Amino acid sequence: MTHTPATPAPFSRIKIRTGALVFCGDDVALIRRDRADSTHYTPPVEDGEDLTAALSRELAEELGLDTARAEGGDLMWTVDQRVTRPGPTPPPRKLHLIYRFHISPGLRATLAEQERDELPDGSFEVGVIEWIDYRKAAELPIFPPIGPALAALASPRAAVTDAALDAVTDANYTWV
Repeated sequence: MTHTPATPAPFSRIKIRTGALVFCGDDVALIRRDRADSTHYTPPVEDGEDLTAALSRELAEELGLDTARAEGGDLMWTVDQRVTRPGPTPPPRKLHLIYRFHISPGLRATLAEQERDELPDGSFEVGVIEWIDYRKAAELPIFPPIGPALAALASPRAAVTDAALDAVTDANYTWV
């Protein structure tokens, strides 16, 4: 008798993704990704491996930032994602852990202006690193959708009283 593995149910697997908001004064680094039919922004993010190592490696790869030269690194927000995506694979549930760092203008001047993500076919998607006044983040299509919470901060160093942001589901989010 042959056993065929059952297809996992949607959201039955969980991936943990680390991301970072890197501030220089009132500006925050976001990666702008231009696609044929849309533009969206993301903080630098990574999943897999040890969370601290993944975060450090991703910031080094995407921004050219050595986290040892930055101030902070504390967990700022968590976002629980349960959104259906197009394609044959059942979507995983993703838990986004968003950390906060602060850097000096001198360090900012040394960082990358673009990042390259390798695609499965060996080509690359190029993202542009933009430094945006955090108070304007609510106006941007950012994923995970942290823009309104980011724009609502009293300052880039303001204390966060509730680290759990609203869950992202099919009921409140549509892929662009």
